[in-house]
Amino acid sequence: MKPVAVIANGDVFDGSSISRHSPIMWTHSPSVVQELDACKACLGEIEEAAKKARHNVRLVWPYGNHDARFASRLAQVASEFKHVNGTSLKDHFPTWEPCWSAWVNDSTVVKHRYKGGIHATHNNTVNAGVTMVTGHLHSLKVTPFNDYTGNRFGVDTGTLAEINGPQFMDYMEDNPANWRSGFAILTFKDGRLLWPELVHKWDENKVEFRGEIIDVSGY
Repeated sequence: MKPVAVIANGDVFDGSSISRHSPIMWTHSPSVVQELDACKACLGEIEEAAKKARHNVRLVWPYGNHDARFASRLAQVASEFKHVNGTSLKDHFPTWEPCWSAWVNDSTVVKHRYKGGIHATHNNTVNAGVTMVTGHLHSLKVTPFNDYTGNRFGVDTGTLAEINGPQFMDYMEDNPANWRSGFAILTFKDGRLLWPELVHKWDENKVEFRGEIIDVSGY
């Protein structure tokens, strides 16, 4: 599809071993180094795909609340290392542009989170007054909203993680979660956002998009 930009919409890094929350029983948490290596591998796949799709694709990373744990932990216990290379998450991913909000234009913003709760996508766009694309819910959905100013959207981009993976088992106490693996595609025509489209994981190495099941194992 030759995208102009690819946006990793927050919580790429989890930071479970440095979380302020208490451990859940004897659950094993990966070390910071292990997480960084996993993040580099996954983002590396996206970087390679982006290079194949289009020259000079912008790679943008609005930080999520979990991403912030990396620097927050250091600021809490080792503030003397401020400004030392490697103490910011962006130091480990130099090809990505870090930010809190990525403004596509005056009417569309991408950021990790704003309002909370199951109606967050609706409340996000109503309260922001613009189309807002978030990822905090992991729910992968589009909520339209129309008023006197016209039509806009609250979008949740889902998650690229495996929602039934072992990393969520103890955290969710093996409860069902209204999450979906996938991502959103934003297309603009004459500066206006068309209806946002969703790519949903259908099965292993297969995604659902525009009424088709697409095998992505060769990509």
